[in-house]
Amino acid sequence: MFSRRHPYLFFILTALSISAVVVIAISLLFLFGASDSDFAGLDRGGDRVGVIEITGVISDAKQVIQQLKRFRKEDSIKAIVMRIDSPGGGVGPSQEIFREIQKTIESKKVITSMGAVAASGGYYIAAGTNGIVASPGSITGSIGVIMGYANFEQILKKIGLVPVVIKSGEYKDMGSPAREMTGREQQLLQDFVDKIHGQFVKDVALGRKMDLAEVVKLADGRIFTGEEAQELGIVDRLGNLEDSIEWAGRLGGIKGEVTAVYIRDKKFSILKYLTESTLQELFGLAVSPHLTGGYLYRPTD
Repeated sequence: MFSRRHPYLFFILTALSISAVVVIAISLLFLFGASDSDFAGLDRGGDRVGVIEITGVISDAKQVIQQLKRFRKEDSIKAIVMRIDSPGGGVGPSQEIFREIQKTIESKKVITSMGAVAASGGYYIAAGTNGIVASPGSITGSIGVIMGYANFEQILKKIGLVPVVIKSGEYKDMGSPAREMTGREQQLLQDFVDKIHGQFVKDVALGRKMDLAEVVKLADGRIFTGEEAQELGIVDRLGNLEDSIEWAGRLGGIKGEVTAVYIRDKKFSILKYLTESTLQELFGLAVSPHLTGGYLYRPTD
């Protein structure tokens, strides 16, 4: 009876139901039909080079650290390549990854392969590895820290809004966009940024085995091409990802052809994939989770 009164609605509901069943079925196939191993290529046997990809804003170190630990423990992985294509990111995550790389190079060689951009926090991570390979046109460097905020005080006055702040300490609302920063507050924040910058410079000098004074000369926020960076000693070789894998493999003692292993996601959501793909197709959006604010290692504006 329903189908006779509302044929179009009945057709739409039927089509939606069939689509839902298909999506669920495909998701179950990916969930239960995937290999137990999360190493793509490891099942072929033999010695390999593990590749870890760092793409976009560095906002969370957990996944990269887990991958480093997995490769470090796997006997068939003789060396590791960090493929970095990132403009930088949060201070904490960059330092966490740097620290894990430092632990890893005690037992296995780690080489960086720079993509289009490996600057600021991206370079921080690269500096911790045994060697760095960049393309001549790769954007790197930007050894520095940036912190900024917008002041809306005049706009608030014009529209008649008066902010009311109750705070437990003198500096609790330091950096508030509703008022002008005092000279003392600005000095405190400058000191804070300088201390983080000092940590960055020391770690670069440590990882690259460079004199601290030489790093200081380069640590003014400037960006460099890969070619310039090699001339300055903060990049070792010019080449691509395959060159980096080859170099890492030879350092790891692999004879003959060097092949790479990537870590695949264990859980694949077809619904998430379709949703993100649709958004990107319709609106040109690069859907990226965990984008956070804070004090960043990234290129200055």
